[in-house]
Amino acid sequence: MPNTEIQFLEGPHSRWKEFRFVLKVMVDFFRGLRALHFTGPAVTVFGSARLGETTPEYQATSNLSGKLALLGFTILTGGGPGLMEAANRGAKAVGGRSVGCNIVLPKEQSHNAYLDKWVNIRYFFVRKTLLVKYSYAFVVMPGGFGTLDELFEAATLIQTGKIFDFPVVIFDTQYHQHLQEHFQNMLTRGVITAKEMEFILFTDDADEAVKFIEERSILKFELRKYQPQRWLFEGR
Repeated sequence: MPNTEIQFLEGPHSRWKEFRFVLKVMVDFFRGLRALHFTGPAVTVFGSARLGETTPEYQATSNLSGKLALLGFTILTGGGPGLMEAANRGAKAVGGRSVGCNIVLPKEQSHNAYLDKWVNIRYFFVRKTLLVKYSYAFVVMPGGFGTLDELFEAATLIQTGKIFDFPVVIFDTQYHQHLQEHFQNMLTRGVITAKEMEFILFTDDADEAVKFIEERSILKFELRKYQPQRWLFEGR
């Protein structure tokens, strides 16, 4: 199967071919918007697909996600294995809502077993939009390129006013030590401001993270507990 994203980025194609690509993107968006329409106020948890059940990060992610689910949030993840699975599992363990927006990849990623609802998305940029759209807070656990990409996507949208200043919790200060130092360096050099850092919390304490999200999301935006609904004839 050809990689249509690589082909699209090669440069100009025929107008018909590029129009078909736009249609595929539109279908991806439509499927995602329909599937996640009744997600309710969510916290999106970002994290590595490669840190499994035996790691301390998995347990920490599950614990924090369970606490957030008890506040009434839907736990939304990329729907895959590793820390995404841990977040969904933590929500399910306390009777919370667990939703995934899974990316279709040749290897590594298939949706995990702890999802009440999921959708498979073809394009990363569509998936990132959907993960942001339904969220009133973001939790960043240890991860790789993809996790950092998602962190900076959310931070940029907040900084530029494209979305509200929802809280961003970056969990595990030892893992993120160099990132925290880099943020301080950006602040010192004046490329970001202290006000633009107010929505970000570095922490190792799940209760501190929950309080930060409760104050800057639930109280600030006057959220109410979501009552699940279902579209007519919706399959799951």
